[in-house]
Amino acid sequence: MKKYHKVNKEDYEKWYGEHQAYRDRVKSDPNRLAYHLMPETGWLNDPNGLCQLHGLYHIYYQYTPFEPTGEIKLWGHYTTKDFVRYTSEEPVLFPDHDFDAHGVYSGSAFVEDGTIHYFYTGNVKCFDRDDHDYIMSGRESNTIYFSSRDGYEFSEKMVLMTNRDYPADMSCHIRDPKVFYHGSAYYMALGARDKESKGMVLLYRSENLKDWEYYNRITTEAPLGYMWECPDLFWLDGQLCLICCPQGVAPRGVDFWNVHQCTVMGLDYDFGANTYRMNRLEDNQEKISMVDRGFDFYAPQTFEDETGRRILIGWMGIPDADYTNPTTQAGWQHALTIPRVLHWAGGRLIQTPVEELKHMRCHGRTYDLGQLNEAGEKEIVYEACFQFGACDRMTLTLRAGVTLNYENRLLTLDMGGKGSGRTNRSVMVDDLRELQVFSDTSSLEVFVNGGEEVFTTRVYGMEGSIRADGACSGCVDLYDLSGFIYE
Repeated sequence: MKKYHKVNKEDYEKWYGEHQAYRDRVKSDPNRLAYHLMPETGWLNDPNGLCQLHGLYHIYYQYTPFEPTGEIKLWGHYTTKDFVRYTSEEPVLFPDHDFDAHGVYSGSAFVEDGTIHYFYTGNVKCFDRDDHDYIMSGRESNTIYFSSRDGYEFSEKMVLMTNRDYPADMSCHIRDPKVFYHGSAYYMALGARDKESKGMVLLYRSENLKDWEYYNRITTEAPLGYMWECPDLFWLDGQLCLICCPQGVAPRGVDFWNVHQCTVMGLDYDFGANTYRMNRLEDNQEKISMVDRGFDFYAPQTFEDETGRRILIGWMGIPDADYTNPTTQAGWQHALTIPRVLHWAGGRLIQTPVEELKHMRCHGRTYDLGQLNEAGEKEIVYEACFQFGACDRMTLTLRAGVTLNYENRLLTLDMGGKGSGRTNRSVMVDDLRELQVFSDTSSLEVFVNGGEEVFTTRVYGMEGSIRADGACSGCVDLYDLSGFIYE
């Protein structure tokens, strides 16, 4: 397949029928994950259209089956009823129209009255001139709609908005629609970059999901990067939250060390007066927190399931990083995080793994920290739940060469040469009470103090070693994990 050429379902099916050897090569890679969603071949990035309908979870995602660098974007599709057993479905969305010919970019789903309403960005690059910079000129960002009664059969695509419908002071970078309902109207959040290269979220309003009018823009007083991607506005335990991905933010202390960020902000929004104020720190600075402290976390999306849980799934990857994934040599790249349930408590976002993942646990055992090193645990695919008493300093080895180090209130993930260019990331914590570690063949997700902080990263090194050294007391429950089942 050629970049910047339309791709339809028939093109994909023909290609798929001719590339069994490619699928076999990818399947044999030892870095394939046991309990994370991955592309069968090629590239995966942002989760899209997350929703639940009639008990079935639909997980769509940015997908390039043809090669591992993400040149042509489709929507892939997984379904599950329990977050352990999955069905890999056929791709559902293709760049097959003039208004999305250069990529069906990220979008979301809104479920109402038994219908899934989908919204996404159709990307078009113009080649009529040589001087386009594709920021201020040369790019069309079309907001597109389609729907389904079952998540498999879809209506025709409908263009809702084009560049002409966005404010005049915007650049061409407007994308990633996320829709919610409040009061008596629907609202759409769009990631944006204005002509002064200030990042923000554009908010649109509609009474019928089809006709949208500009409503407001959400941004910080001082610029926080030049572009806010993948916005998500939702209520959580009474707090209106905005998760988004600012690009172009410089490091501050231990914060914002990745090339691009993922942040969460609490908002006090008066929709009657159409005014808002961001939550503030004691010194009246806007309170902007990182969603994840690891190397590989970006473009998360949340949704409310049929039990009322607010669930987040993120892309276990990041654009433009200077570190690599050796899986590209085997013909694939990236994965999705495990699903996380969100809460808001004490003015901060709390993330915990969905309870369903406990069904993967097997061969459970418990050690006092003083016994752990003697046990000689060498697992790679495992879950470990640490409970600490007094903990002054500690080096916790998660696998050979990869450690979590805690001292003077600083918790640091050190990849120790097993990160394929990833080095270390840190967070300040007042005290270390507990850790929940999900280790997969080539990934780590570490939940700190009940999910107050999280580290997500890819890791490359298959020599197992789980041990704890230092001045720290406590115990650990350790489980092997059976992995996902694909049906």
